Amino acid sequence: MSENTKIEWADHTFNPWEGCQKVGPGCDHCYAEARNARFAGGKSVNWGPGAQRRRTSAANWKKPIAWNAAATDFMVAHGRRQRVFCASLADVFDNAVDPQWRVDLLELIAKTPHLDWLLLTKRIGNAHAMLDAALEVMSHGLTEWAEVPWPNVWIGVTVVNQEETDRDIPKLLAVPAARRFLSMEPLLGPVDFYQSSATWSAAGYMPWRNRPILGGIDWVIVGGESGAGARPMHPDWVRDLLDQCEAAGTPFLFKQWGEWAPGECATNTLDMRTVQVADWFVDDWKFDAIPGSSEFHIDDEPTLYRAGKRAAGRLLDGVEHNGFPEAS
Repeated sequence: MSENTKIEWADHTFNPWEGCQKVGPGCDHCYAEARNARFAGGKSVNWGPGAQRRRTSAANWKKPIAWNAAATDFMVAHGRRQRVFCASLADVFDNAVDPQWRVDLLELIAKTPHLDWLLLTKRIGNAHAMLDAALEVMSHGLTEWAEVPWPNVWIGVTVVNQEETDRDIPKLLAVPAARRFLSMEPLLGPVDFYQSSATWSAAGYMPWRNRPILGGIDWVIVGGESGAGARPMHPDWVRDLLDQCEAAGTPFLFKQWGEWAPGECATNTLDMRTVQVADWFVDDWKFDAIPGSSEFHIDDEPTLYRAGKRAAGRLLDGVEHNGFPEAS
């Protein structure tokens, strides 16, 4: 599924710069921050308030030009356009970034019309104004983003719980884009698009009255957390999101269980001497350690086992879900 990235839903990953700041619970165990520290002698030099963001090399900025040049070969081989995830080690709409860098990024996107650019952010409230500001520089004040939303730019927002969903989906829907998508990773709680408290759009009307706010969203990606401090994701949260997406006709991609998985996905860990387990009880996780050879009545089996990302895989009830929206 991926050419130059380990991200399951993209073909390439492009980072125009590196560095960010934590803005919510989904950031608690940020892999990009840990990576930044690993390559900087143990300190995350590009992370946090006041930290300088690091622009990547000129050679890195040339890579999308090469991918764009290979568009015909890719189309012949795969029957579709290439998807570029931007950015895995930063946030395009970070306030701490030099605005000229965003201008440079949009100019690069303009030079690569055969690539679909997936701009994923945790700062969706900044997106429209920052796109307008960059385009104003590029067009010498003649064009606004809303007038010409580019056909190869997809805008996405990361939401990890009901609170972020209610807050950020209306902001996402207010940003003109070829496609809009949600990355619900790490999913930290149940989300009900029908029961959302998000009622008023930025334009002052309710396009989703009596229907889910999923209307207007072209794609939903769901995944659990991985890494040393990973938090569990309840299987029922994922199943419920799948049901809601299917009812709305919205493509659904299940990216990964992450560190924790239900029993059918954790069989490789059950012959271990001791295995960590997690149970959902009174709206919270309870953790324990049990002998790996333990046998349970089906009613007593733990909700999740700590299997590790690779062993846990990405099957939901035995099915791999790889939904994608059509390119515009």
